Amino acid sequence: MIDELLLRVEKPARYCGGEYNIPNMDKPCSVRFAICFPDLYEVGMSNLGIKILYHMLNEQEGIICERCFAPHIKFAELLRREGIPLFTLENRIPLKECDIVGISVQFEMLYSNILYLLDLAGIPFFSRDRGDEYPVVVGGGPCMVNPEPIADFFDALLIGEGEEMNLEFCRLYETCKSQGLSKREFLEKARSIQGVYVPSLLPVEEVDGKLVVTQRQAVTKAALRDFENSYFPVSPIVPNMEIVHDRAVIELYRGCANGCRFCQAGFYYRPIRMRSVDRIRKIIEQTADNTGYEEMSLSSLSTGDYKGIGQLTSQLGELCAKRRINMNLPSLRLDTYSDAYSVNSRKGSLTFAPEAGTQRLRDVINKNITDEDIEKSMTLAVKQGFTGIKLYFMLGLPTETYDDIDGIAATVERIRDIARVNCQGKKQVSISVSTAVFIPKPLTPFQYEEQISTDEALRRQMYLKDKLRHLKGVSYHYHESLSAKLEAVFARGDRRLSAVIAAAYANGAAFDCWTESFNYDCWLRAFDETGINPDDYTRKLSDDFIQPWEFIDCGVTREYLVSERDKAYEGVCTPACSDKCTGCGAARLGRCG
Repeated sequence: MIDELLLRVEKPARYCGGEYNIPNMDKPCSVRFAICFPDLYEVGMSNLGIKILYHMLNEQEGIICERCFAPHIKFAELLRREGIPLFTLENRIPLKECDIVGISVQFEMLYSNILYLLDLAGIPFFSRDRGDEYPVVVGGGPCMVNPEPIADFFDALLIGEGEEMNLEFCRLYETCKSQGLSKREFLEKARSIQGVYVPSLLPVEEVDGKLVVTQRQAVTKAALRDFENSYFPVSPIVPNMEIVHDRAVIELYRGCANGCRFCQAGFYYRPIRMRSVDRIRKIIEQTADNTGYEEMSLSSLSTGDYKGIGQLTSQLGELCAKRRINMNLPSLRLDTYSDAYSVNSRKGSLTFAPEAGTQRLRDVINKNITDEDIEKSMTLAVKQGFTGIKLYFMLGLPTETYDDIDGIAATVERIRDIARVNCQGKKQVSISVSTAVFIPKPLTPFQYEEQISTDEALRRQMYLKDKLRHLKGVSYHYHESLSAKLEAVFARGDRRLSAVIAAAYANGAAFDCWTESFNYDCWLRAFDETGINPDDYTRKLSDDFIQPWEFIDCGVTREYLVSERDKAYEGVCTPACSDKCTGCGAARLGRCG
């Protein structure tokens, strides 16, 4: 029946499985883990975290891990019409027949698709409605910084880095299953694993109009201590269709030393842990042998800050030329760009994120780059032959004025002029400018700041668009301000919002991260139906109250974040912690460096 349906859908490769490097799915197993990504196959298969956990679990005796992605809406309609529950790719097992269903939640606009997956699988949305006949439903991923808006949907939430935590969780389940223990008995034991949060076992109280867990540091984030020798898949699955990032991804290190005050990932993934040049080179060679990829990407939050970047790229130059591999270098800082990045044999585009257009505002956000850094890096990139420059900025940062927006236009014009002068008679360099609306995220120094209104966001977007209009060779793109507001609501939300998510899904919300599918009216109706005001979550918050996410110990202390916020308003920068420890607190979760 499923094969017949695949003949009637677009891109059937999304649902077929059978790709190159599939692990052994026929071995004996006592734990069947379905790792789910609440977006389309081509998005989920671009996610490195999914690949690491998938291959790591499948290398374990007694564990089989299968994949499931959110099917396109048209395929979902066919599944519903034929009464076929959502299934795994590898063995086409219904999700509700697996032991554990793990959902990776990468960002807030995927929340409605959590319910989309559960609905198609025939699994009740709320954990309180699921008995022992249903699998254990767990969540993980970056949104676990503040999991409270979706906590009611999960039996357990895995907070932090998943390699060791997921394996320990599965082994405990295996033991409890063999002993005939109930789901609740298993969850009571699982909460002793570092990083495991069982919402039903931590009561909430109303504080300042929000439902919060008042027990401070009740859950401590899981963090790998030996990153050098940690598991990394060198025979990753090679998809049968083009995916969003159709290349092999090699992780250089975790964490970030720079402390940009808006950046959640930079604080969440501390402490900083790096792999050696030798280990990375071996991973690259083995991955090339086992996949045949012609393009690879060096992944990190800030590639230029990797201590061995010069040594690594000098070695990779010969390797890339010999194997005809193009090495992609994302996440570059303007103050670290150098001749080392000439490793690419095919020069395409480079991506930089100045974030703000004036030195004053860059100091506020602790970006620690100067106009001189920008000019130097742009000049070098154009001389090296790169034909495209992508620039990312934010609008609505704390203390931003229209003078700062004028500064964005001036910076872009200066870069355009540098490109014209230094292209040396070659093809003119194209410049793509993108702006996102600032979102005050938990676990950042700006976690209590307000977000500008959607009307003001649109005014600033149109103002900048008009400023850039006359610049030939420059294109401008901006993110939807309504979705940015919704993202901010859920980033700082509490457990009351699970009712909003359920109501929005009932109203038709799904695939909210896709512009063509996002329907803000579904969410407005949901807020009205539940009596919750979204503006309560985007206003400036008081740091006198415990916020919904503060029961989680992510390493970085509340006191440090507040001190960084105060320094922001004074325009004082904090040096990178790679130069000297700044005392954020994360070092107690593992040795930095």
